[in-house]
Amino acid sequence: MVESSSQSPDPVETEQLLAQINEQLAQGRFDSTDSQLLQRMTEALADGRGMIRLGLVEAFGEIGKPAAPFLLEALAHHPNPVVRRSAAKGLAKIDEPQAIPTLIDAMLKDEDTVVRGSAAGALSRRGAAAAPALLEIIAGDYSKTAKGQAIWAVASIGAEATEQLYEAFKSDQVEVRTAVVGAIANIASSSENQDEGFEQVIVSALQDEAVEVRLEAVTALSQFPSQFALPNLLPLLDDPNPELIRTAVLSLGKLGDSAALPYLQGKLADERVGIPQVTKIAISQISHQVENLPVKEGNRE
Repeated sequence: MVESSSQSPDPVETEQLLAQINEQLAQGRFDSTDSQLLQRMTEALADGRGMIRLGLVEAFGEIGKPAAPFLLEALAHHPNPVVRRSAAKGLAKIDEPQAIPTLIDAMLKDEDTVVRGSAAGALSRRGAAAAPALLEIIAGDYSKTAKGQAIWAVASIGAEATEQLYEAFKSDQVEVRTAVVGAIANIASSSENQDEGFEQVIVSALQDEAVEVRLEAVTALSQFPSQFALPNLLPLLDDPNPELIRTAVLSLGKLGDSAALPYLQGKLADERVGIPQVTKIAISQISHQVENLPVKEGNRE
């Protein structure tokens, strides 16, 4: 490959290059074996205009796997962080499992915070293939920032990683189990047809020995249907741990089921720190949601 340049590309030349690429892609005559052209595209990612960089990233996505080696090289070694950021975004659009190690390395080690975040975003797009490496980071001796990005990426992968999540929930690492519960909540919030195993994980997590896992499960319940969430949340209002009570109250507020109101009313007299305050918030949330429910035609006067 051609050596990377630290100089900014000429704006006019970059515009012309992008126009040429888009025309060739539209006409189906782009030569994906032209390494010099692909390298020029990579260097053009240093352009100072966001829309130009976005156009190049989209073009890389259309080109697909032939572009991956150039983007991987740029992500790993280019001196310009702007290029590395866009290279990670370009890799997010290309289904190339071999990119995972380089993306992991960038997420962990790049000096630029935006590059690290872009690499995490690209890993979340790699689906189940990226889950094992991300779960290893969550369980390993890494910084809180790195673990946070790995947790976010795992949660963003979606239902494709369900089997890996079930297996990871067996981990003896509290952080891993907590991350799995958060990921399942994220999937549940965006899926109409939920896997039955999700509810089993949440029920197990509510009984976990680690309070962090239990708290995550209580928070997760707000993403589940009321017929499952409500019977699991209401008993927690009598839990001896005030933090669990506060979290359960907030989840009930987000759930928005008016059946919880009598139970919440009873917690207004609980004088432990923060409980009356969050209870008032939850009651207000539910009342607001009930007031804004659509009126059925038969109930109109």
